[in-house]
Amino acid sequence: MENIPGIIRQVPLNYYVLLSTLLFCIGVIGVLSRRNAIIILMCVELMLNAVNLLLAAFSSYYSDPAGQVFVFFIMAVAAAEVAVGLAILTMIYRNTGTVDINFLNKLKG
Repeated sequence: MENIPGIIRQVPLNYYVLLSTLLFCIGVIGVLSRRNAIIILMCVELMLNAVNLLLAAFSSYYSDPAGQVFVFFIMAVAAAEVAVGLAILTMIYRNTGTVDINFLNKLKG
């Protein structure tokens, strides 16, 4: 296909939905299969970013900036969540020497 000035090729919305679904599924598989708390936090962030991608794609598709504003607030909350989560994990590691979820389960009883 030749480049014609004035015509912008856009990525179809289906591709964004497919990519977002793939990223979200990778995040869910990582949360369910891993035992390291840091990797679990990273997978949760991957799931949040998949939702952000979908919100931004729909916002752009429907020409509504509300979705992009919502993405901004989600990213701010996610950054705060990561800071608090890593601080908690650092203190757990200092006290126990591991961030393994199975070992942390034994601390309950």
